[in-house]
Amino acid sequence: MVLDNDGNMILTEGLVLQDEKIWKKFLGKDIIPKSNSCELYFEEQDIEAFIENLEKTYPSIQYVNRLMTNGWGQKVIRFYDLDGNLIEVGTPMQCKNSN
Repeated sequence: MVLDNDGNMILTEGLVLQDEKIWKKFLGKDIIPKSNSCELYFEEQDIEAFIENLEKTYPSIQYVNRLMTNGWGQKVIRFYDLDGNLIEVGTPMQCKNSN
């Protein structure tokens, strides 16, 4: 954490998180979870073990899509966390060297 300013938290690498209360005040209405307007993305080397642990810990997890492989070879899953946020977890992206 670089700065915590009463609901606006700035983390290293330029990531900024805001409390729901900030958005409620800004929008002047309640936040609607599961809107699919954005997602949080994470990478996981051993995605099969991650899924096994996810399903064991949260057996009623609501999937958007179960494990699939994109055309470029990356394996991904998408699901809603307990607060209704859209989460994507994928295997690390491999950068191709242009040399």
